[in-house]
Amino acid sequence: MNLRIPGPTPVPDSVAQAGAADMINHRGPEFADLIKRSTTQLKEVFETENDLFILTASGTGGMEAAVANHVNAGEKVLVVTVGVFGKRFVEIVRVFGGNPIELDFEFGRAADPNRIEEALQQHSDIRVVLVTHNETSTGVTNNDLKIVSDICQSYDCLLIVDAISSLSSIPVKTDEWELDVVISGSQKGWMTAPGLAFVSCSEKAWEKNALVTSPRFYFDLLKAKDYLAMGQTPSTPAVSVMFQLDKALKIMFDEGLQNIYTRHHKHAQMTRDGVRALGLELFAEEGSESDTVTSVRIPDGIDGLEFLEIARSQFGTVFAGGQGPLKGQIFRFGHLGFVTDEHIEEGLSAIEKTLQKMHS
Repeated sequence: MNLRIPGPTPVPDSVAQAGAADMINHRGPEFADLIKRSTTQLKEVFETENDLFILTASGTGGMEAAVANHVNAGEKVLVVTVGVFGKRFVEIVRVFGGNPIELDFEFGRAADPNRIEEALQQHSDIRVVLVTHNETSTGVTNNDLKIVSDICQSYDCLLIVDAISSLSSIPVKTDEWELDVVISGSQKGWMTAPGLAFVSCSEKAWEKNALVTSPRFYFDLLKAKDYLAMGQTPSTPAVSVMFQLDKALKIMFDEGLQNIYTRHHKHAQMTRDGVRALGLELFAEEGSESDTVTSVRIPDGIDGLEFLEIARSQFGTVFAGGQGPLKGQIFRFGHLGFVTDEHIEEGLSAIEKTLQKMHS
């Protein structure tokens, strides 16, 4: 089966096999070596010298950790939304008693930094901004993240970035861009099974953390910091998934990060060009199309759910459907992580054959 969804992504055989290694003591020296090595390599991909933690959780767990550790009950928070996962941040802030001020943009469009600055001017008491770097629900990348960061710095705001589906596939320069809290997840471009979230925290983030009284236990990042110093995690980690991550990181560094970014851009362009050649329309506005997932409008007269079912059952390719208000209106073609030219070509062929079948 050709898995062309934006996560979970295919896991190379050698990575999957690494997860079958004999279990080790998560309080022993072998695990201490493993978490130290993985954390160091993750920081290289994040391009950061900041603290970084490996949490046993999905990407959403990383998002929750970011909010729980940096947002107080009753605090106003600017949440920039360009899709479903940005709106998830809104929900998480509400659950923790924060007051989310949602700055929403039309699905398919990137965030406008000028409107972000206007919102911060209007709400001068906001000190935390949340933004999604790469929105898989719409296939949009907020390419102006550095500009957004500069604005946040000028208004003395902490910037929390959901880079779950961009980091490891699209460059994220955490320190150079002054990103305070950055989140990613193993099931995306990291070529690893679901189960791990990665969160980096700047010194500014720790200063905010010290002022936050929101309750947290499992996702207490200060506790994670104390345990990491001992080569451990506060609670039992997903050891087998960490074995996989260790192997996946080796593969990534053997390929080279710049080569990985170039490959992702090439596959994204192959997908976009192929989709257009079939007479289909991209959903994301030009210039903000993601290099990890391509969103495609369902043609008039085509049942979007039936399209997905035929592609899967008859042509061996799994695409993702639209989410929320986009259900039945778009499909999403994932091309992140372990992907080859052949995977892209097979996916494009499946689209063509499925449309032919539905028109016959």
